[in-house]
Amino acid sequence: MKGLSERVTRLKPSATVAVNAKALELRRRGVDVIAMTAGEPDFDTPEHIKEAARRALAEGKTKYTPPAGIPELREALAEKFRRENGLEVSPEETMVTVGGKAALYNIFQALIDPGDEVILIAPYWVTYPAQIELAGGVPVVVPTAPEAGFIPDPDAVRAKVTPRTKALVVNSPNNPTGAVYPREVLEALARLAMERGFYLISDEIYEHLIYEGTHFSPGQLAPEHTITVNGAAKAFAMTGWRVGYAAGPKAVIQAAIKVQGQITTHATSIAQWATLEALTNPATQAFIQRARETFRARRELIVEGLNRLGFPTPKPQGAFYVMADVSRIDLDEVKAAERLLEAARVAVVPGTDFAAPRHVRFSYATSTENIQAALERLEALG
Repeated sequence: MKGLSERVTRLKPSATVAVNAKALELRRRGVDVIAMTAGEPDFDTPEHIKEAARRALAEGKTKYTPPAGIPELREALAEKFRRENGLEVSPEETMVTVGGKAALYNIFQALIDPGDEVILIAPYWVTYPAQIELAGGVPVVVPTAPEAGFIPDPDAVRAKVTPRTKALVVNSPNNPTGAVYPREVLEALARLAMERGFYLISDEIYEHLIYEGTHFSPGQLAPEHTITVNGAAKAFAMTGWRVGYAAGPKAVIQAAIKVQGQITTHATSIAQWATLEALTNPATQAFIQRARETFRARRELIVEGLNRLGFPTPKPQGAFYVMADVSRIDLDEVKAAERLLEAARVAVVPGTDFAAPRHVRFSYATSTENIQAALERLEALG
């Protein structure tokens, strides 16, 4: 019998999922583990959004939708991108996907030929290189430093551009670091994309979770070169609903829709109607504001606590993650994460697959009580 495909054999499993699974297994066995692994708000989906889903069910909106999404949602997305991001896009230049991850997958499949290079700024979300490689592309990594707040140097990015460069992925606010790239940096990267003729894929799914400053979408400066990716998961506490969306040049979006039509067909109809409610009901903005203030307080607690305990941790400006240097426990971040889990019963994600050696990621999308208890356990670890 023939074996598995080479591309799947090379594919790495998600470190986040693997560590979270180990923590859940310990919990199943009755072990008291504080999981600070998953990138998922611990708030429930707002009631008005859930009610919209119930209403869609009652009205029989359970049939197939167009692959690009229901027209009403695409119109709302065009308005959202105009109002919040300063992007002038038509509904035909938007698409709805099965989560933000699927939006990225569809775009990579639409853009990348074998051997094409895609520049990634490290630390990066673990899924980027995997999806690039599945499309036959080659990830090219530009590292950043914790002492610089994990902010990229545009000149370092420029040095990595070659005739094979097809795209640059920018994620601000960033997972796993929480870094928010300054506007001048994003503008420099957008100008570089225009100058050298590649695409800039801007993953902005944490745009509403910024604690200092304001969000800037580089598509404002380079609309013909930028694909903006976002989703309902983080801002609206809708992770399990699996709704993402993207906007960009019509040719790219239409190609990505064609890919989606052969894979998932479309996002779940009921979830699309719920997302329409999330985007158009003013109550959502009040929810986002409350969530942001809660995360801000948690950030202060965890950053102060980790630095006090000897784990150097830059203060992030966005998202709900921190990257802590755990080299005082072990220079191998995987071994350090294992010790934190086994000895302190605190689950974190090693920085290995983020391209962040000696660091682990803590998610503070958990209660203040859990954060305080985790810090106490780390202090007892010595």
